[in-house]
Amino acid sequence: MTVLFSELLVPGWAEGENAKIGLDAVTGIYGDEQAFSLPCHNSSPEIYFSEKSDEIALAKSLCGGCPVKRECLKGALSRQEPCGVWGGELFEEGKVIAQKRTPGRPRLNRELIGA
Repeated sequence: MTVLFSELLVPGWAEGENAKIGLDAVTGIYGDEQAFSLPCHNSSPEIYFSEKSDEIALAKSLCGGCPVKRECLKGALSRQEPCGVWGGELFEEGKVIAQKRTPGRPRLNRELIGA
């Protein structure tokens, strides 16, 4: 089971000048129709936290037409989400990254070494 940083009960996390934006501020109350019509609520949550590049691409594409994409990204940045796809962007250690690094040693680029 994954616990999102935004779901932790940290006193004062949503107060003051350094307040973080919670998921409920983005998706509405969880009984609301809007929350359950969002792409992330109608697909497997595992694809948003996958290590596989094809599943990450699928998650990003599902975010493409989402009506709360901008708010979702803004909230994830404020919470410094540790991982996953949020607002169509991939996060790692609280920052947006272009793609996940594959395991193992990077490929040798012969052009860079003059071979």
